[in-house]
Amino acid sequence: MREIKGGVTSPKGYEAAAVAANIKYKDRTDMALIISTTPAVVAGTFTTNVVKAAPVKWDMKIVQAKEKAGAIVVNSGIANACTGTEGDGYCQVVAEKAQAVLGISEAVLLGSTGVIGMQLPVEKMLSGVEALAKAKTGDVAAGTAAAKAIMTTDTKEKELAVAFTIGDKEVTVGGMAKGSGMIHPNMCTMLSFITTDALISQEVLQQVLSEDVSDTYNMISVDGDTSTNDTVLVLANGLAENEEILPGTKAYDDFKTALHQVNEYLAKAIAGDGEGATALFEVTVKGAKTKKQAQVIAKSVVCSDLTKTAIAGHDANWGRVLCAMGYAGEEFDPEVVDLFFESAAGTVQIMASGVATDYSEELATQILSEEYVKAIADLKQGQETGTAWGCDLTHGYIDINADYRS
Repeated sequence: MREIKGGVTSPKGYEAAAVAANIKYKDRTDMALIISTTPAVVAGTFTTNVVKAAPVKWDMKIVQAKEKAGAIVVNSGIANACTGTEGDGYCQVVAEKAQAVLGISEAVLLGSTGVIGMQLPVEKMLSGVEALAKAKTGDVAAGTAAAKAIMTTDTKEKELAVAFTIGDKEVTVGGMAKGSGMIHPNMCTMLSFITTDALISQEVLQQVLSEDVSDTYNMISVDGDTSTNDTVLVLANGLAENEEILPGTKAYDDFKTALHQVNEYLAKAIAGDGEGATALFEVTVKGAKTKKQAQVIAKSVVCSDLTKTAIAGHDANWGRVLCAMGYAGEEFDPEVVDLFFESAAGTVQIMASGVATDYSEELATQILSEEYVKAIADLKQGQETGTAWGCDLTHGYIDINADYRS
């Protein structure tokens, strides 16, 4: 398994483009296109919010019907959520326009992110689709441009590609994502689009994706708000010409590992780019009786506002961590727990068997001042482990969200 340059255009048979359609933002790209040059099977997972944006409902129907897909069109700035039948209708209009200008009959998937409740400027969208069709290329740079175009309050584009072999065939998985605020376990205001040239059926692809989401995107949190628009889509066009990937095979395990590497990287990039954040905060709970126990407790800690503000202040306030563990809803013995903080500056044990150690506050502050901070809690109850990712909580989060619509 090796990382390679690029993102969604790295696998064989994919092109991308980005244009400035002036959907909401000025002087920046705000529409993106991903196209497979041959029909692709598609798998997807979507927000658990009862309120679902129009493009989410559109994509869910395509995935559930197991249709082949030819392209994905994404806009930033306006979410097309809570827009009634008019917003639903715009999905069909935009998708049909994309089919026409791209000359394809396969389904066109859609993604939107931005302000909830605003109607899309559909004429600008249609003009944007035409421009995207003219601009598409298979260059690595086109994939990066697409990753930038889907950003909202993100501070950086998020993309990764990895390659591995099945038999004598090289298989590639590439992806891009956006997400910065309204991020919470069980998906979030995040869009993630994965492409692969692997030969795999829709059913098996959906199985691999659904299994992996529980360990990646569903283990991140920035602010506890679950969005109306979160979507993960995976396209697989089979152009690697590998032997078909089937469950119970080495090829299946290798593909699952590759997809996980891309998804985990993108999930961590989203968590670390939380609105106003200065640090990626990772919590690992080990020594648990079950994986569920470990994951629930880890998520409780990364979701704790008090813990996140302590990380922002570089304060080793371990009581907040233990408190968040305690109200997670999973039983454990707090009197045997060990707790550590770790970063590039070193490791410090804060608590041993439920009691504070004689640790150095100066060293703890140095450790918590890094851009990537970890907390490790050992429950000493079993062999299972779970990891969750979040970020610190700063005044910057309020500054961004107090006037988000303006």
